[in-house]
This record gives sequence, C-alpha cells and structure tokens, in this order.
Amino acid sequence: MKSELVRHEKITDELGNTIEIKVWKVTVSKDKPHGYKYSLVYIIEDERVIGYDNAEGKGDHRHYRNKTDPYGFVNLRRLVEDFYRDIEKYKEGKL
Repeated sequence: MKSELVRHEKITDELGNTIEIKVWKVTVSKDKPHGYKYSLVYIIEDERVIGYDNAEGKGDHRHYRNKTDPYGFVNLRRLVEDFYRDIEKYKEGKL
C-alpha cells in the first residue's frame, strides 16, 4: 500500500504561531501498528515548541521543547485532541 495523505492543515493561530497537522494512512507494520504516520507541530518563531510524531524507528512520541516522551496512541481523534490540549496548556503557562 502506498501512503495516502488523509489530513493536512497549516494554520496561523491568534498569536501568529504556526500549527501544522499531517497524517498519512500507511501499511500496518511493527513500527506503525495503527496504520498511520503523523506529524503535528506547534511552531513559535521558527522553533518547534510542541510536536507529536512517529518518525521511523522511534514509535509514537511527543516533544515539549527539547524533551521527548513516549505517547500512547489511541486513535486520530484523541491524537489531535491531546495536541490541541497541550497547545492550550502552553499558552496558559501550564506546560
């Protein structure tokens, strides 16, 4: 199966920062057991502040500035909800 882009959004929020979401449907594999490859980023002044992805060989994980933690992927809806929740926490100074 060729990868198929199923979602791509790139917006500027009310503070002038960039939110970009990319999701591809891919063949289920050991590395992508849910069948998705994804990259979600929140960028401030050309720097990734928050990111969720599953880069090759790294599994599902999220970034907060320079810190990386495993992420428990449930489904696409939850992924996007968690990402936006983290953005709001960051804006409120709670992250």
